[in-house]
Amino acid sequence: MPFRVAIAGAGPAGLYAAILLKRTWPDIEVHVTEQNPPDATFGFGVVSSDQALGFLREDDPETANLIEPHMERWSDIAVVHRDERIAIDGVGFAAIGRLQLLQLLQQRARELAVEPRYNTHLEDAPQPGDADLVIGADGLNSVVRAAAPDDFGARMDMLSNRFIWFGATCEFEALTQTFIDTGLGAFNAHHYRYASGMSTFIVETRDAIWRKAGFEGLSEDQTRATCERLFAGTLGGAKLISNNSHWRQFPNLRCERFFAGNRVLVGDALHTAHFSIGSGTRLALEDVIALVKALREHALNLETALPAWQAARQPVLDKIVAAALRSARWYEAFDRHMALEPWPFALEYIRRAGRLDADRLRKMAPAFTLGLERRGIEL
Repeated sequence: MPFRVAIAGAGPAGLYAAILLKRTWPDIEVHVTEQNPPDATFGFGVVSSDQALGFLREDDPETANLIEPHMERWSDIAVVHRDERIAIDGVGFAAIGRLQLLQLLQQRARELAVEPRYNTHLEDAPQPGDADLVIGADGLNSVVRAAAPDDFGARMDMLSNRFIWFGATCEFEALTQTFIDTGLGAFNAHHYRYASGMSTFIVETRDAIWRKAGFEGLSEDQTRATCERLFAGTLGGAKLISNNSHWRQFPNLRCERFFAGNRVLVGDALHTAHFSIGSGTRLALEDVIALVKALREHALNLETALPAWQAARQPVLDKIVAAALRSARWYEAFDRHMALEPWPFALEYIRRAGRLDADRLRKMAPAFTLGLERRGIEL
């Protein structure tokens, strides 16, 4: 009887798990279940480092070659504060539309004879007896985790800032952080292009400002119109687009244990990393790569493969998630940081995650550091 895998969730992590498993073991049974239709996705663009999805190339060049030509790329980021735009070189990124990424992964899965079951509501988590391996790739509200959260040592707390995810009908030159002080209070926009004529546009503000501005009582369309008005100078006549766009607070999810019995969690079902570092989708795909590598090295022996997977993956995740949390805490007080002049503010911004000392910053961003030194700003 072939080895059976049940995957909950057909987002990037679930689809990629199916792709890698079938690519590695063509004869195993892989069943993917998704409660949404195949074209359902929330948000707009997915952003990653300038290496794009090159980290896939070593194990899966076919998928990397399929996705990378569709990505938008740029070689720096920009900070806009008090109407001054400061470019920070050496911090390149790449982006792709969320829906396009899903469609490309669906295409790759079909090539490997994987046909997810869509529009199938997950009333309960797949049970251990349903398959030899159950993979929870079903996001923050994972039914696999929720069925037995204590088994995974799950804990979650919410950040206080409010954010909302829009699209914008324009292209921005680079990933840009725009900070504005309005009559309602301080707001920030994270924005970047992900396709021709389209960008992601995330608006963020403190909870107290959100309440004072009266957003709690506004409809989705009224909220969009208000944000469009606040950032009219940034948008330059472009429009914001809603896609289930509602104000949220970011959840910090951690799981002490990555697996319980034959159930494993990957991506947002296992952990979250604040969107300000742009690594959520990449981390999910890397979770899957590490999982399949461990399964391959241990010949599908779960008793040894799953502990080895967590032992190898956890230190990497801990480092990135810690940096993401430091970044998130900086944003929780970004209005207070805005008291700084633009150049010192940009320096504080780029060092918010605690990973850049003076030497590393000089090597990474020589033009930016030269601009700081010319202004007498110490690194």
